[in-house]
Amino acid sequence: MLNRYQKLAARLDDGELILIDGATGTEIERRGVPQLENAWNGGGALSHPDVVREVHRDYIGAGAQIIISNTFATSRHALDDAGVAEHFDALNRRGVELAVEAREHSANPDIVVAGGISYWSWTGDKPGLNILNQSITEQAKIMKEAGADLLMLEMMIDIDRMCVTLDGAMTTGLPVWVGITCTIDDQGTVCLRNGEPLPQALDALKSYEIPLISIMHTEVDLISDCLSALKNDWDGWTGVYAHSQGDKSRKRSKHEWVFDGVISPNAYRDVAKQWRTQDINMLGCCCGLGVEHIKVLNRYLAA
Repeated sequence: MLNRYQKLAARLDDGELILIDGATGTEIERRGVPQLENAWNGGGALSHPDVVREVHRDYIGAGAQIIISNTFATSRHALDDAGVAEHFDALNRRGVELAVEAREHSANPDIVVAGGISYWSWTGDKPGLNILNQSITEQAKIMKEAGADLLMLEMMIDIDRMCVTLDGAMTTGLPVWVGITCTIDDQGTVCLRNGEPLPQALDALKSYEIPLISIMHTEVDLISDCLSALKNDWDGWTGVYAHSQGDKSRKRSKHEWVFDGVISPNAYRDVAKQWRTQDINMLGCCCGLGVEHIKVLNRYLAA
């Protein structure tokens, strides 16, 4: 019998555009879950599990076929910066388990649960590569034990740490998808967020068995150019989940997400039509964009 991921892969091979969820971290923030200093919204799985589970259920109800655990901010170094490193196992385990529980309460047992992994630092302190590899390996193992079907690397912004993170994640034997965050420099070159040209990053990934690369946590108006650059050097599956910051002048703190002024669900659907002509395989939303965006995308894809 095919497992969930194998069924999903067959649909992708058949040319179906798969809908993933929207943002979870900013969505639980929108619903009142407090932040951890230096670990953003990573504490929600323990402090407000019902809210996190509800967000996953809402995304499933909106039509998402893949839901990502609320573990973007639960790397060991982020939790250490927040002073809660003793909860590393519990936050990653419960983060995945809550997504699994949301699936179990849905009418679709084939929903794929992805364990979200990132190495982003809110303090700017970056662990050494060996330390990062050890912690990612442990984090990925916890997620597999908790029931993840897939590992989703999120906000990969430099080549060295991307590869080290990938090495750690792949020790589980689970399929791993890579989400890169891009920008465009003054010369018009598509780069990772730290400035390394995208072709260099793609060249570094050629030695890995990577089914899908997505452009994620990237401004909506940059996505089309980023996809074009990606397609020049990549012939595997591609995905998009962009973010929308809103009016930054209204921020009360540096880590707060501003929801006023984010792109509307209908406007996001309209730009997604362009991305669809670029032969994407997976579509969703990132920070600032929520359940209503997924509902509108689902209606569009169903039509």
